[in-house]
Amino acid sequence: MTSSFVTPFLYRTATKVCSPLINTYLRRRLAQGKEDGARFRERLGFPSQPRPHGILIWVHAASVGESMSVLPLIEALVAERSDMHVLLTTGTVTSAKLMGSRLPARAFHQYVPVDRIAGVRSFLDHWRPDLAMWVESEFWPNLIMETHARGVPMLLLNARVSEASFQSWQRYPRLIAPMLQCFDLCLAQTLTDIGRLTSLGASSATCRGNLKWAGNPLPAEAKDLEKLDRMFGDRPRWLAASTHADEELIIGEAHKILRRSFAGTLTIIVPRHPNRGPEIAKALKEAGLKVRRRAGFEPADAETDIYLADTIGELGLFYRLSDIVFVGGSLIPHGGQNPLEAARLDSAILYGPHMFNFSETVDALEAVGATATVTDAASLAAEITRLTMEEGLLDRRALAAAKVAAEGREVLEAVKAEILGFLPPAENLRESA
Repeated sequence: MTSSFVTPFLYRTATKVCSPLINTYLRRRLAQGKEDGARFRERLGFPSQPRPHGILIWVHAASVGESMSVLPLIEALVAERSDMHVLLTTGTVTSAKLMGSRLPARAFHQYVPVDRIAGVRSFLDHWRPDLAMWVESEFWPNLIMETHARGVPMLLLNARVSEASFQSWQRYPRLIAPMLQCFDLCLAQTLTDIGRLTSLGASSATCRGNLKWAGNPLPAEAKDLEKLDRMFGDRPRWLAASTHADEELIIGEAHKILRRSFAGTLTIIVPRHPNRGPEIAKALKEAGLKVRRRAGFEPADAETDIYLADTIGELGLFYRLSDIVFVGGSLIPHGGQNPLEAARLDSAILYGPHMFNFSETVDALEAVGATATVTDAASLAAEITRLTMEEGLLDRRALAAAKVAAEGREVLEAVKAEILGFLPPAENLRESA
């Protein structure tokens, strides 16, 4: 049977037939630490806390990046009405830990149930959301179709369909079209995404901007900021943020070039996946660099080349400690990470040639001369040298980037207005047992 014949019914049947294999897969993930043992029943559709009274908005995001992009929106929604609560679901342990400490009052986290009918129905029976919102392109057919069948209004937020995803979904027209038609409105990131969503079957798609433009500055603990600033002293320093595999050694080579001209240079690396800390440290040490790991409580001293911040949720701390930021995921064809996180904290921004996941943002930053593109260790070191030596250049770029980042509040207000139109008025609240 070809992929064009795959339907929601066939998918549902497959999840029933393959249930033993899914159980084995989940047990393996649990053994590997990729599932939360203390809250594992949530993944099976058994919530761990009662449904709050009043309006409940359910927001589903895949992991850290997606949940961070909607955090300002969640804050704005609970501030709008005192009878409103937000349930945020994600599927990863890292995102659960991060959101547990950052969600505002009347917002809380649960793990999304694995996409099997029994667990999905148990989840929906318990939470009975007044509105359901999916972030970007996290499509689980059973979860989407069952939510729609219960008459819950559904929105697709910050919808994005990459070229690769678009080509892939075109092979499954009888699966993707029914899913997209469950959404009352798809709020796309760009006009290109509107076209792709409509072509795949979405009945209502529009663009109000990219929510990743609307984020708040990443937080930082004042006591940690003071302690690290004192530990680093007056050493020249720069940050490589959200790096991926195969980038850290390039960054290490750039460091070697920089320290020839700037004695005492300290390079700070914050990997996108902190669990890679030990392997990154090993590779950099084998390259002849002296490394200290934050996760290992190892202080940086005068001889330290690389301070490896392999911890969760501290990126805002290191943005504040570094005027020059390289955005990772861009020297390799990953697509980059969000440069506006650095822009909100007065940084001069550098990145590699592979920023296709943030092309709209990059266009806006480059239009005002806020950034520069590098391709290897030599060009990275050269741009950092230029920012350090050319009078006023660092401040001009940081200010230009900050102005671009400030435009995001308009996006937030426009998206919030769309959402509020789908909520029941206060006098028509559902009964919540």
